[in-house]
Amino acid sequence: MRVKLAYDRTGLDVEINHPHVVGPLEIHPAIPISDPVPVIAEKLANPTGTPALAELAKDRNSCCIVICDITRPVPNQTIAEAMLPILEAAGIARNEIFFLVATGMHRPSTEAERLEMLGSEIVANYRIEDHYGTRIEEHAYLGTTDRGIPAWIDKRYVQADLKITVGLIEPHLMAGYSGGRKLICPGLAALETVKVWHGPSLLEHPKADCGFLEGNPVHEENTKIALLAGCDFIVNVTINSSRQITSVHAGDMIEAFHEGVRFVETIVKVGVKNEVDIVVTSSAGYPLDTTFYQAVKGLTGALPIVKQGGTIIIAAGLKEGIGSPEFQSLFKENIDLDQFMTRILGNDYFVMDQWQLEELAKVRRKVKVKFVTDGLHPDIVNSLFVESATSVESALSASIAEYGPDSTVAVIPKGPYVLPVLGG
Repeated sequence: MRVKLAYDRTGLDVEINHPHVVGPLEIHPAIPISDPVPVIAEKLANPTGTPALAELAKDRNSCCIVICDITRPVPNQTIAEAMLPILEAAGIARNEIFFLVATGMHRPSTEAERLEMLGSEIVANYRIEDHYGTRIEEHAYLGTTDRGIPAWIDKRYVQADLKITVGLIEPHLMAGYSGGRKLICPGLAALETVKVWHGPSLLEHPKADCGFLEGNPVHEENTKIALLAGCDFIVNVTINSSRQITSVHAGDMIEAFHEGVRFVETIVKVGVKNEVDIVVTSSAGYPLDTTFYQAVKGLTGALPIVKQGGTIIIAAGLKEGIGSPEFQSLFKENIDLDQFMTRILGNDYFVMDQWQLEELAKVRRKVKVKFVTDGLHPDIVNSLFVESATSVESALSASIAEYGPDSTVAVIPKGPYVLPVLGG
């Protein structure tokens, strides 16, 4: 069987020669919206849980539109082009409308990325700024949640008269689903907030996982923080495997988000009857697989259907390397994942981005990981608590030899876009 894995911008063709294959596991078909602009316009005029955007914008002096950074394939330009005429017609001056890139703890956006996200006309005519999570002085303190998480959110957002967030609803390895409240926390949060919200006291909870909202402390806490910051209006979309818009959800931050989650759950959840020995997957290609940090999401999404002691084989481009300098330092400071977990479960160790290594540790406690990439040298890959492989085919052949000819293999070409569930 020949399968094309989502890999970088081009994809990766692989041969799966084995008699016991489950899949390929793909998200369920959803009819793409052929012309999304009028659909978005209709949702802006008739949103869920709020007055129309035009009504909300009246008598407002400034507007902050929050967008995801390049690591999320959100159709920001299409959405923005539908919103901007409404905002200006309502009386908000163009120079008082600005886009704030919700980088969270990621690096700032580049000029090329801004053009890719918003298009040349918007970039030329509107102010676009990045959030810097490590600059505490650029954040407003809004209080502390009952779980002890201090809410520090970007002042530019807090001080704007009209607050709008634009995002994508898809499975998320910690918060259950992306979108909604997540644009504000962690998107606009300071490190002082994120290091507690992304700390082991929440992440080790069994419900802090893909597909869970009810009982998920990560979701509950960032919802509380987002409510403290305030949000007047959201526009969230869902996309298919070709990244075409399949639904639009706009209005109240909570109501419209949950409306979108209900839709996306019918699309992304794919049942698998029994656990498998091996999973072949990806991190959904560009822009999600540009770093090892981001590629961890392709591993966590597959974890529910792999047997204890099984293997996940993942292919990811990694054109930008491992991740932030802080994330890279974790591999140098810890001889193995056991040492790392002992340290973060104590009270005197913290390194920014440690939460993604904690997610990798969850994976490695259950399975082996074989990594296929042309973005990093094999020796570097082997230093990341995973095993380098020259190709998907060679990794699969070795794993089948290990587990035997009756072993089972699940194939997930687009990685974290699919939410495999056991017993379906």
